Amino acid sequence: MFDANGLPRWYALRTRSRHEKQVRDRLASQGVEHLLPTIMRLSRWKDRKKEIEVPLFSGYCFTRFPWPKRTVVLKVFGVVDIVGGGSSPEAIPDDEIEALKTLMASKLPYDAHPYLHEGMAVEVKRGPLEGVRGILVRKDKRHRLVISVHLIQQAAAVEIDTADVVPVSH
Repeated sequence: MFDANGLPRWYALRTRSRHEKQVRDRLASQGVEHLLPTIMRLSRWKDRKKEIEVPLFSGYCFTRFPWPKRTVVLKVFGVVDIVGGGSSPEAIPDDEIEALKTLMASKLPYDAHPYLHEGMAVEVKRGPLEGVRGILVRKDKRHRLVISVHLIQQAAAVEIDTADVVPVSH
């Protein structure tokens, strides 16, 4: 939830398509704390290639503000709304934002990755199991793909690299 006491909290803003950098810049010009993780991507045109900076999470920008000041943020051109669960906006835990900041400050290469969690239905996108669907589980700090035969209530599991799977969309 949001902090009704007026303490600044982190929120995710949904932005208009391709407006993430403009939202970041407008928030900065108004003195509002913001965070826009970006990555470098090779963009190809007919006649040339160029590395360009793109948002890590397309369509989102993070900002920190006290809830009573939300109208200032919502009036920024390019902001669609404040993200939340259900009908009300929800603050992002500070440790999740700090983890992003630490990643951005490191020299390690990083990229967006599909959001995965234990118990999620996934499909293998490359390797010898390409096209296989199953459930993602953890065992001894390793991820495993569980392939089930529901009728006989039996299953098999294989270790898998989470970089090789994507969530199954229903």
